[in-house]
Amino acid sequence: MHLSAAFGMTVDEIRNDGIPIAECIETLSGEDSAAGAGRTIANTVRGFADSFERSPPDILLLMGDRPEMLAAATAALSFAIPVAHLHGGELTYGAIDDSIRHALTKLSHIHFAATESYAARIRQLGEDPAHVHVTGGPGLDNLRALDFLDKADLETTVGMPLDPAPLLCTFHPVTLEREDTIGQLDAMLEAIDRLNLPTVFTYPNADPEGRRIIERLERFCGGRNDRALVANLGTQAYFSMMKHVAAMVGNSSSGITEAASFRLPVVNIGSRQGGRLRAPNIIDVEPEADAIVRAIETATSDAFLAGLEGLVNPYGDGHAAERIVHLLRDTPLGPSLVMKKFRDLPHNG
Repeated sequence: MHLSAAFGMTVDEIRNDGIPIAECIETLSGEDSAAGAGRTIANTVRGFADSFERSPPDILLLMGDRPEMLAAATAALSFAIPVAHLHGGELTYGAIDDSIRHALTKLSHIHFAATESYAARIRQLGEDPAHVHVTGGPGLDNLRALDFLDKADLETTVGMPLDPAPLLCTFHPVTLEREDTIGQLDAMLEAIDRLNLPTVFTYPNADPEGRRIIERLERFCGGRNDRALVANLGTQAYFSMMKHVAAMVGNSSSGITEAASFRLPVVNIGSRQGGRLRAPNIIDVEPEADAIVRAIETATSDAFLAGLEGLVNPYGDGHAAERIVHLLRDTPLGPSLVMKKFRDLPHNG
C-alpha cells in the first residue's frame, strides 16, 4: 500500500523523513477479491525472493500480521535468513491476520512481544524462551517523540472543522466474515447518521472488500461539511487527531493499542479485534446499528471519560525501539539461531 496512489502513496512520507529505501517491491494485484489477495501474496514472495537474491540481509525484521509479512518470511526460508518478528502472540479472531501472525511466529527466530501474556503464548507455540522478549509495542514510541499538530493544522489536513470534536472512524474488511463486511459497515454508518455526529473517516486497508468500503464511505461523506474521508492521515496527523476527537469508532488495531495512551474512548465493532488485550477505554459492540448507537452515546459521555482518568496503556511505555535495537545488536546470528528446536512445555502429571 505504501506504493499505491489510491492509498496515499505513503512511501513519500518515508523518503521525507530521510529514511533510506533499499528496494521498492510492487505487490498489489489491483483486484478487490480473495483471488486478488492471493495473487498479491504471490507477487510479494517473488519480489522479496528477487531482492534477497540481489542483496540478502543479515536479518529480516517483520512487524505484525499482514499477508505481505508472511510472504517476506516465506521468501526468506530458502535463503536461511533469520527472521525477527514484532507483535507475535496476539489474537484477532475475526481476521485471517490471526493465522498469519501465528504462522510468522513459527517462521521467526527472535520474538519481540508487546506484553508478557503475548510472550507466554509465543512460548506455548514451542519457541525458545531465550529468544522471546517483552519489549512493548513500538507504535507507542511515536507518541513519546511526536510533534503533535494543532487543531488549525488538522482542520486544513482533513478539510472540515473539528469543533465540535468529531469521531475518528476506520473500518477494515472483516476477512473471516467477508460476506458480512458491507452489512457491518452499513450498520456503523446508520448509527453515525442517526446520531448526526461529525466524523473523520480514514481508508481501510487493501484486503478484499476494501474498495467497496471506500465507495460506501465516499457516498456517505459526499456533499457534507461535517464528514471527511481521508486516504491516509500519516503518523503525525493520525495521532494528533486522537488528541482532538471525541471517540474512535470502527475495528482498527490502533483503537486497541494506541488510543489508551490518549485516554480516548473507543467503540470497537464486531470480531476483527476479538482476543486482543484491552484497556478500559474499549467498548466492544456487535455490528448492529442500535447497539452501536448506544455504545457511541456511552463513549462520548462525560461519565465514561471521567472513568478513564489515570488509564495506563498495557501495550508499553514508549521505549520499545531501544529494547529491540539492543536485542538485535547483541543476538548472535548464524546456524544455531536459524536451526530452531521445538520447546515442549512441561507436562503436569
